[in-house]
Amino acid sequence: MTHAEKVSAIAGQLKNAIKTGLAINITKKSVSHLVPDSTAKKTPGQDVYIGELTEIIEVDKNNKTCVAESGVTFSDLVNETLKYGLVPYVVPELKGITIGGAISGCSIETMSYRYGGFHDNCLEYEIITADGGIINCSPENVPDVFNMIHGSYGTLGILTKIKFKLYSAKPFVKMTYAKFSNFEDYWNFLCERFEKEDYELIDGIIHNKNQFTACLGNFIEQAPYVSSYEQSIPYYISTLEKDEDYLATGEYFFRYDADCHWLLRPFPLLETKFVRKLFGKYFLGSTNMIRWSARLKKLISLKKRPDVIVDVFIPSKKFPEFYKWYENDFDFYPLWIVPYRMPQIYPWVAKEQAAKTDENFYIDCAIYGKKNNRPEVDYSELLENKVFDLGGVKTLISRNHYCEEKFWRIYNKNNYDAIKQKTDPQNIFGTVYNKLCRKKI
Repeated sequence: MTHAEKVSAIAGQLKNAIKTGLAINITKKSVSHLVPDSTAKKTPGQDVYIGELTEIIEVDKNNKTCVAESGVTFSDLVNETLKYGLVPYVVPELKGITIGGAISGCSIETMSYRYGGFHDNCLEYEIITADGGIINCSPENVPDVFNMIHGSYGTLGILTKIKFKLYSAKPFVKMTYAKFSNFEDYWNFLCERFEKEDYELIDGIIHNKNQFTACLGNFIEQAPYVSSYEQSIPYYISTLEKDEDYLATGEYFFRYDADCHWLLRPFPLLETKFVRKLFGKYFLGSTNMIRWSARLKKLISLKKRPDVIVDVFIPSKKFPEFYKWYENDFDFYPLWIVPYRMPQIYPWVAKEQAAKTDENFYIDCAIYGKKNNRPEVDYSELLENKVFDLGGVKTLISRNHYCEEKFWRIYNKNNYDAIKQKTDPQNIFGTVYNKLCRKKI
């Protein structure tokens, strides 16, 4: 089936669905990378299938661009572009994330301190509107739609085709691990790296209150050895044990996938080499873990509250204040931190929230697995409130506690509604608030 035929089939489904007046549920082959919610129920409505959008249409080596359908996973994309010595500017760390999902939601990694998110390096989108119409948009053509698709979580239209820039890479990555015993020295070192830009790849792991690791990488042509963390020890543990390391470029991008960072830590056997080699293909990897969470939904639902699994973006000038609060009041490790430079404040950020800071450089704090079973405090809500107070932005991938009034003080309702009128005036895709701000547990 050609791309045009796939788009026509999806448009036809939408035209039929809109006649029913029911909401739309988008279904696809890949798993959702929203954090699984054992209490969530499928919204009644009409299913629209987009699972055939999995083709890489063109890699243009000379112009360093790629055209691909929205359902292409980053794992498949990297495997293909590396044949040309190229990679996307930003590759999210989980193999099964799709390029469309990265645009609709959130997409950062270790090149984000220079280049922003995956969406910041996109050139054109093809979008199907709720009535089956097609919009081709770019920063020059229908820019208001182009700029608002990021962060809309599929509520403004269906992404079908994406053109984006590619970066010249090399076959291997050399990692250097700079280690510190206190936050002040660690933060000063990282700020110097951000300023000098002497590494292509930068992230960090705060292992505990006394062990801070800056993970610094560059692409290289040859490596004296290559480490793999697919079925050996978890990658994050290696950053404590080693001062430097070498990985194949493809494996580097997905170094956290096997364990979803450290979400398997509550199951110590799954962090041992022997068990990982024997049973890894059944349990390791983000896609496996998401599927297991669905199978164990009834058991997981017995928890009073799910664990805290979320990314929050803190203005860098306020990050020391945030970390002091985090260390005292939140106290969960490891903490993954990723620097993130927005080219400009995104149009979906409300002016009130944007006015709380005078910068566009943020630190993504990835909190993966904090237990949330103390009856006197809900850590998910506590974190959400702190991020709001500091002028940060919390991703909407997991539990959200906002009332509608507060939500629209963070997300720009005027800009959102203006695009909604163009692409989905009958609201069959739902709104971001109604789709993602689930009832409190």
